[in-house]
Formats: sequence, structure tokens, C-alpha cells
Amino acid sequence: MSFTPYNAPFLSGLLGDPETVALFSIKAELAAMLRFEAALAKSQARYDLIPKAAAKAIGEAAKSFRPNIEALNASCATDGLVVPEFVRQLRKHIGEPHAKYVHFGATSQDVIDTSFMLRFKDLSTILESRLVELIAALEALKARDGCNTLMARTRMQAALPIKAEDRIASWAEPLPGYLTSVTPMLQLGGPVGTLSQMGDMAPEIRIDMAQKLGLFAPEKSWHSERRVIADMAQWMCLITGTLGKMGQDIALLAQNEIAEISLDGGGGSSAMAHKKNPVKAEALVTLARFNAVQISAIHQSMVHEQERSGAAWTLEWMIMPQICVACGAALRTALTLVSEIKQLGRAV
Repeated sequence: MSFTPYNAPFLSGLLGDPETVALFSIKAELAAMLRFEAALAKSQARYDLIPKAAAKAIGEAAKSFRPNIEALNASCATDGLVVPEFVRQLRKHIGEPHAKYVHFGATSQDVIDTSFMLRFKDLSTILESRLVELIAALEALKARDGCNTLMARTRMQAALPIKAEDRIASWAEPLPGYLTSVTPMLQLGGPVGTLSQMGDMAPEIRIDMAQKLGLFAPEKSWHSERRVIADMAQWMCLITGTLGKMGQDIALLAQNEIAEISLDGGGGSSAMAHKKNPVKAEALVTLARFNAVQISAIHQSMVHEQERSGAAWTLEWMIMPQICVACGAALRTALTLVSEIKQLGRAV
């Protein structure tokens, strides 16, 4: 999975988030794929589907395996995905007599989907931690400035006076509802979702493997039913949308003719030295609008024809990292922005 602005030389300074970007590096993706293969072998050996010696060899090999990245990239151009070459290299690394037990009964989609779920689990921990911090920061802001006055505005026109705590509440109240994310789950369905090569032990292997990886074990494969992916995307888009509303409000409050907020850390201009642009507030609006556009692509990618779609699945790979990192960047930016509010509203 890939993304662009979040690790670009310049834009990453504004929109990037190194902690979440790292979850979508080649290193992180390959590490998660290897965790899948090692856990699969260990669970299969527990139920005597493959020899225990093979599972041990696969687990040890996963720790020392260093794939040829150029070969993986080249094969992806022809195979449409990285797993066939990845498995070939891993089998070669393990050697006989255990190579044939690598990836036994599984398919490429099992590896790729589970790799994403493992990294999403780490991502959700980061996002939820930042949400908790942001809720606390807004509570502190309310305690400090909540009794100050603001002019309420409806349809961009002055309406009636309110307290700063009323505006802060509109930013903060949705956030606790986002603290429970979508549950990351194992994908294990085999070539067509039936796990036919694993026989009667398939349900037990799925449960055991999920426990080993710290994922939820679904009752069946979700290889062509992509609601779980859409739900994850929706969760993150709701977060960025809420933060975008806060950013938009702050940008408007910072207008010279309104001046109902005082900020540290404003951005400068190359032509007008007097300006302090509300850059972080604007970034929250940008990230919210960006994710609002991406969610439509994820809804498009739910249309998986029959038992697997190459086109819809590839679209997911392009879009989901973008949504994930945009959400991480928005939360990081929001935390900094709130810490830079010197005063909200006018003291009574």
C-alpha cells in the first residue's frame, strides 16, 4: 500500500505524520506478512495439518528472511500483487523438506488483508491515544476560557452572543464516540473463501491463528464482503470531519475583522510580513475534505465481483493508507493547534 503527500519532501512537513506513515512502509508491510505466515504454520501444526518441524522451520525462517525487493516489485507488475513472489522467495529461503508447507491452504488475499489488519490494529491504538489527549486538551481549554464570550454566527452572519464553552462543546462532544474503532479481524479463506484444503479443522485453525495474532476471528471469510474496510474508513473520515469543523471555526475566528481567537505559531507570508496565517487550522480543513473524497472511492471498492476482484482490491490499496495517515496527521495537528490557542473569546 502506498501514499504520496505524507512522506513527500515538502508537504510532509504540513501534512505528514511519521508515526502513522511508518505503518505503511515496506518494512512494516513485509513484517506483518511474515507474521501471518508464521502464525498460519503454527496453527496448522497444532491441528496436525502440517508437521510441527515445518512450522518451527517457517517461524525461524520468518525472523531471518530478507526478501529481494526489486524482484517483488517486478513480479507485482505481472502478477498484480506481491504475494506469489514473496512466497516463492520465502520457500527458497526455508528450503527442503519444509518449503512446501509455507502458505499451505492460504491465498494472497489472506496475507495482504491480514497484513493490513495487523497494522490497522497498531494504527487504531495511536489514533485512540491521540483522541484521549485531544479530549483532555479541549477540557483544559474550556476550563480556562469557557466563560469568555463569542458572537455566535449562523450562515456566516452575526447572531447572538454565546460563551466560548458553547463553541468548544461543538468541537469536543463528538470525540468520545470515536474511541471505539472497528475491530481488526483475521482474513483466512483460502483460494475461494472456503478453506477447503484445511478440511474439518478450518474453523479451529482460524480461531487459533486469530488469537496468535491478536485479531478477531470471524466465522467465515470476508474476502469479497468489504464492509469491514468501509467501516474502518468511515470511522477515520468521521474523525477528520469533526476536526475539520474545528479547524474551519478557528480559521474564521482568526480573521482580522473578527479576532475572537489569539494563536501562537501562525504561518508567515513571502510578501506580507504582517500576516500570521492559521496554517494548522487550514490543514485540518484540507485533511477533512481530502478524506471526504477518499471515502467515495472506498465505497466504490466495495463492489467486488464474485469471489475476488483485482480492480476493487487494488483501489483499496491505493486509498486506505491515504485515509489512515490523513487521520493520524489531523489528530496530531489538532493537538498542536489547541495547545497554541492563547485565548479564545473575549474575557467578560
